[in-house]
Amino acid sequence: MFIRPRIIPVLLIDDRDLIKTVKFKDRTYLGDPVNAVKIFNRKGIDELSILDIGATKNGKEPDFELLRDIASEAFMPLSCGGGITTVDQVRELLAIGYEKVVINTGLIRNPSLIRKSVELFGSQSIVASIDAKFVKGQYKCVIADGNETVEITPVKLAKEAEDMGVGEIIINSVDRDGGMQGYDITLVKSIVESVKIPVTAIGGAGGINDLKKVLHEGHAHAAAGGSMFVYYGKLKAVLITAPSEEELLNAGIYKQ
Repeated sequence: MFIRPRIIPVLLIDDRDLIKTVKFKDRTYLGDPVNAVKIFNRKGIDELSILDIGATKNGKEPDFELLRDIASEAFMPLSCGGGITTVDQVRELLAIGYEKVVINTGLIRNPSLIRKSVELFGSQSIVASIDAKFVKGQYKCVIADGNETVEITPVKLAKEAEDMGVGEIIINSVDRDGGMQGYDITLVKSIVESVKIPVTAIGGAGGINDLKKVLHEGHAHAAAGGSMFVYYGKLKAVLITAPSEEELLNAGIYKQ
């Protein structure tokens, strides 16, 4: 664990709307993603991830116009994913202001895209995103916004992604998505222990204690989340928020 691990809000967009899901379903409309970015500017967050969850499923390329608007407003490092199928798309996303490009479905359908992107833009620019679901007693990977199950385990796919040259892996628990009941620590640890590159955990964060647990017990290098950064209280009132540096220091997540 690093002295100052990254804490990363993840914003989901679908057809230009900011939304939140539960187990990759039950979409809730939250507003305008650009406005959310403006609020996060004041929160001093480490990094912001923008994921277009409808693009691949609907056969669309990244919404460059919206992503350009987001990048022009953001004061923090950015990553983005969704609908990426070509090296030219990767090049454009990097050119308009995204430090990292996140690829999920392409890991399965187009490994050459990963290798070529790493070769051209460097490992630090390419992130492998793995969505995992617990099926009949074992973890399986899903792609295309959770609509297609593939016969490969998350650990095996993580190792393959590392061999492709990616600089980072995001492991996402479909079962924990939107539940705010904590990360799947077993899943996260299995990925961390199988590769040598940094691993970001997402899926289940409900508060600072969950962040601390996945970093300390899951040994994740970064903790990402959706619901805890866009909801407030048991009734899930929409509120764009993030823990302060003081709160993270007091929780023992940041160490001076």
